[in-house]
Amino acid sequence: MIKFLDLVGQYNSIKGEVDSAIESVISKSSFIGGEEIKKLEEDFAQFQGAEHCIGVANGTDALEIAIEALELPAKSEIIVPANSFIASSEAVTRSGHKVVFCDCDPNNYTISIASLKQKLTSKTKAILAVHLYGHPCDMDELLSLAKEKNIYIIEDCAQAHAAEYKGKRVGAIGDIGTFSFYPGKNLGAYGDAGAIITNNVHLAKKTRMIANHGRIEKYNHVFEGRNSRLDNLQAAILNVKLKYLEDWTKQRIAIADYYLKELDGIHNLKLPKREKWARQVYHLFVIRTNSRDQLKTFLLERNIQCGVHYPISLPKLKAYEYLDSASEGFFANKTDSELLSLPIGEHLTIKDADTVVKAIRDYFSEHEL
Repeated sequence: MIKFLDLVGQYNSIKGEVDSAIESVISKSSFIGGEEIKKLEEDFAQFQGAEHCIGVANGTDALEIAIEALELPAKSEIIVPANSFIASSEAVTRSGHKVVFCDCDPNNYTISIASLKQKLTSKTKAILAVHLYGHPCDMDELLSLAKEKNIYIIEDCAQAHAAEYKGKRVGAIGDIGTFSFYPGKNLGAYGDAGAIITNNVHLAKKTRMIANHGRIEKYNHVFEGRNSRLDNLQAAILNVKLKYLEDWTKQRIAIADYYLKELDGIHNLKLPKREKWARQVYHLFVIRTNSRDQLKTFLLERNIQCGVHYPISLPKLKAYEYLDSASEGFFANKTDSELLSLPIGEHLTIKDADTVVKAIRDYFSEHEL
């Protein structure tokens, strides 16, 4: 079986270090706050090229706290790409603002600049730039628009740990960036965890206070905040994994490069495009075909696991019927039934990738005559 993701194998490869880190936290009863969190915040900020990092409970909280820290007028419009996980859009609505969907780029699936420009209004106060599948958005274009319109850029980096735009790590290129450390991410904890990064000292202080009941000192609550703590156990695990992330990322890219080379030229199979200025970290390697479900079944019969991200575009979800965006002629709305995620990760070898390639070529030679 070629696994889509192999967290057990990953754990076994670093078992001694992870077990030791967990045991150290337990032996000190240092569960809330502590040295491991401080170390992770410092090291992850440095890794991503940011001045500040604030650990929080999960990636969705990171988005909501980041939006709250911007102190936008009530019911501001925030533009979100139509192809993403619902956390990107629900964070907007749950923060008291209006989500406005725009399309995604048909080649790399990040936010479409052309579609975005059509959605800008006087009520637009922020753009949520989702570095989807680990491919960075076109940040120069977004920053130019932000400056022209006096709006904020929030980077959703849940799938983009170590991704780079023109040699700069994502997350602190815009005003504020958010990360998820959900177990399946490129850098994943053993439960929920997340982080916020920024180069803005005011936003750093504000987000830290929001996440900690509106306080800096124990009982000196300046305003009502929330409880969104990254616990010390998860931080300890992430500290171990962070040391390996760069090597794991290089392996992901090597597998992706093999797919791109060996799957090129197949009729009715659309491969993702990596822009020259991008370091894509391939949280997901997503292909597109109008025989997606048949190909997925065929691969599973060959003991190759695949995934679908995401089977329903955000505007077509029942949760957003009230926006009436499902009928818009978005590329994302038309192609959500074609997306298929191939196995990707440091657990794969080139031999594994070759097995996947041969199976896909077999399918199209047999079924796409």
